[in-house]
Amino acid sequence: MMRFALAALALTIALPAAARAQEEGLAPGTIAPAVVVNDLDGKPVNLAQYLGKRPVVLEFWATWCGNCAELLPEVKAAHAAYGKDAEFLGVNVTVNQTPARVRRYLTEHQPPYRTLWDDKGIAVRAYKAPATSYVVIVDREGKVAYSGVGGEQDLQGALRKAVAE
Repeated sequence: MMRFALAALALTIALPAAARAQEEGLAPGTIAPAVVVNDLDGKPVNLAQYLGKRPVVLEFWATWCGNCAELLPEVKAAHAAYGKDAEFLGVNVTVNQTPARVRRYLTEHQPPYRTLWDDKGIAVRAYKAPATSYVVIVDREGKVAYSGVGGEQDLQGALRKAVAE
């Protein structure tokens, strides 16, 4: 079952961004799932510790994801503008990934988020991630304020609203 879900996720990654509606994934207003996912060292991270306190940005990504690479400057800019007001988490989907490969990527590209290792697909399923470069922004009440897919997303605009509320 898990391999099927990851294979389906990998196949959707190949679709052009225009073929995937921004409405895929969790709908705005949905309560964000408080799942437990490991970090790269195998230690459990309970998303409940972040949700419902301040806005949270979750990006579902992989080292080989072209859309993720395209989105990274926007993620960095959003973090520079709102990093004091929001938590940034990167959920690695682990398709064709190893912890060593992810660590090399993190060292080279320095994304501004805590990296989670979703090797069991718990977060992918809970957040209905349709592809990598899927971003969910959760407001301080723990509800989805924004979700989108692709290399071109207005994360700063979405965060501006989430932080102001």
